[in-house]
Amino acid sequence: MTHEQQTGTSNERLFWVLPDFLLIENAKNLPPLSAGAKFKVVARSSFDYIEYPVYGMLAGISQAENAEPGYGRGAAGYGKCYGAAFADGTIESFMTGAIFPSILRQDPRYYQLGKEGFWRRTGYAVSRIFITRADSRRIQFNYSEIVGSALSAGISTYSYHPSNQRTVRNSLSV
Repeated sequence: MTHEQQTGTSNERLFWVLPDFLLIENAKNLPPLSAGAKFKVVARSSFDYIEYPVYGMLAGISQAENAEPGYGRGAAGYGKCYGAAFADGTIESFMTGAIFPSILRQDPRYYQLGKEGFWRRTGYAVSRIFITRADSRRIQFNYSEIVGSALSAGISTYSYHPSNQRTVRNSLSV
């Protein structure tokens, strides 16, 4: 029995590096994920070893561009950028992959389309931003992604980003 069949999640990695544990290649006979399983797979992905250097690079770019001038420069500013980048990504992952899918009984997994043509797969992938499966396997609007992303951006912008960056415009960029 494969990992996918046992847990309903995968061990997939994008470009052999970035965790993509909610990618499902074979959608046949997979039971819905329990709320606990949704939280476990998001935690596994959010705290994967590769995430730490990725957020380090994002913090470095933010620091180089002085994107968050309220954090200041130097090591202290970089540390604040790193913490904010890590928190932004982790909060969004939990909101869109565990919290809202558990509350709304939506399936956070991405079911790969298969061997269709490039344009059909691309259209399908883009549609998954707005459309998802419910735990009951019915198709529905992806409230978990849309509302979860918006709420996580609001939480991060208005709680720990510098006060001069607490604007709707910055929230939308987050």
